[in-house]
Amino acid sequence: MDCNGCEFRPELYYDDEYQIWVRLEEDGLMSVGMTDISQAIAGKILHVRVRKPGTLRPAGRPVATIESAKWAGPVPNLFDCAIDGANHQVLDNPALLNRQPYEAWIARVRPTGTLAAALAALVTGDAAWAGYRERCERDDIQCKRI
Repeated sequence: MDCNGCEFRPELYYDDEYQIWVRLEEDGLMSVGMTDISQAIAGKILHVRVRKPGTLRPAGRPVATIESAKWAGPVPNLFDCAIDGANHQVLDNPALLNRQPYEAWIARVRPTGTLAAALAALVTGDAAWAGYRERCERDDIQCKRI
């Protein structure tokens, strides 16, 4: 599925601004990445920094920071978690976030509360697609892979 060339994956969980996606892994960890909308807005990603493994991050405190030629800012966090690790391929080659935003996860986190509470802070499925499409159209975001 896509809107204005911005890929959407309905099986993932998203924040309500469609900046990040979250995937529940089989081991109970959650992978966090940038959406196609985010990578398009940011432009060429130049640097990624992830907090140290074991670091506790309350909701509202970022799990990572990203710098691009146009922008620098946080990777938002919507639920209490602990950092499990960073994707070293992305740290070594941040442009992967531009080329493969849904394969190139940034960090893996473990919810410190219940899984249900973590997932309740996110949107998925048809509701996520409706919001994603609305954001893409409202802000006239055109996605291109760099």
